[in-house]
Amino acid sequence: MKKDLIYSTQQSMFGSKEIIGFGSDDFYIKEIDRNKANEIIIKNHYSKKVFNNSYIHLGCFINGQMLGVLQFGHLLNNLSVGSLVNGTKAGEALELNRMWFDDRAERNTESKALSYCIRYIRSKYKIMKWIQSFADQRCGGLGIVYQAANFNYYGEHSSDFYEIEGEFFHQIMLTNNGRSASNSAKAKRIKASKDEAIKHTFRQFRYIYFINQRCIKDCLLNEMPYPKHYNETKTN
Repeated sequence: MKKDLIYSTQQSMFGSKEIIGFGSDDFYIKEIDRNKANEIIIKNHYSKKVFNNSYIHLGCFINGQMLGVLQFGHLLNNLSVGSLVNGTKAGEALELNRMWFDDRAERNTESKALSYCIRYIRSKYKIMKWIQSFADQRCGGLGIVYQAANFNYYGEHSSDFYEIEGEFFHQIMLTNNGRSASNSAKAKRIKASKDEAIKHTFRQFRYIYFINQRCIKDCLLNEMPYPKHYNETKTN
């Protein structure tokens, strides 16, 4: 079945229709309401919370049913993009902040949906140079989803998280400078409860997809062979 960009039914102020998705009649990704996306992620994602700086919210529709949600936005430290890929400015890179799929979704749905998201982003957000994502140890896998979607692999590191009343907070929250009221409140909560919090250290596997292939040579990280011996997973 033919795959193509999906456009809004209304004309924009510039006279052309807005790109809102990509795919075919039986499998496509499409923009959805932020609140709806957040609701689904909070209910189903292992983290039970959203990343507030996500601004691209996509539903994955299979045979008319929405069976997945993907949220893209700024990197956790958005000012660090140039230290990862030389010449990249803030706003020229994305991170896959959250991804969830219903167990009813068929095998290989995640990588297929990712490839459709890339087609959509490349067409609508032409300034974007690359997309980063991490496979989290908590998912039980080493990133097979990204390998199948042709992301490049750039090694692993360990990150500390603090668990407070069942909710996990990244260690960077302890150095939050209050750039947003929401994050400032969370940082204060973590600092106040740090002594009672349960500290966890998780492995994080870094993957990058280069929308602009010329940027590969500017990457300051060392590309590595894909890690193996993974367990398949449906959650990022």
